[in-house]
Amino acid sequence: MKVADGFEEAFVGIGMKAASEDVAVYDYDTCASVLISRDGMSPEEAYEYLDFNVVGAYVGPDTPMFLHKQSYDETMEQYSS
Repeated sequence: MKVADGFEEAFVGIGMKAASEDVAVYDYDTCASVLISRDGMSPEEAYEYLDFNVVGAYVGPDTPMFLHKQSYDETMEQYSS
């Protein structure tokens, strides 16, 4: 299982899915907070960096997963159309 180096405080657990390798799961917003506090990025810079260089980096079938925390109702509203 691969991990996202430098984001240990954002680690939330292991993701499991049928017929797939287990993956490390990280809280997306906590990852951004790490970049802001550790690297002095603005929130906009942190999210852009995270999206392009971390979340967008495929490193094989056990690539880590990044979780957007939101309620069930928010999710249903977002994906119903």
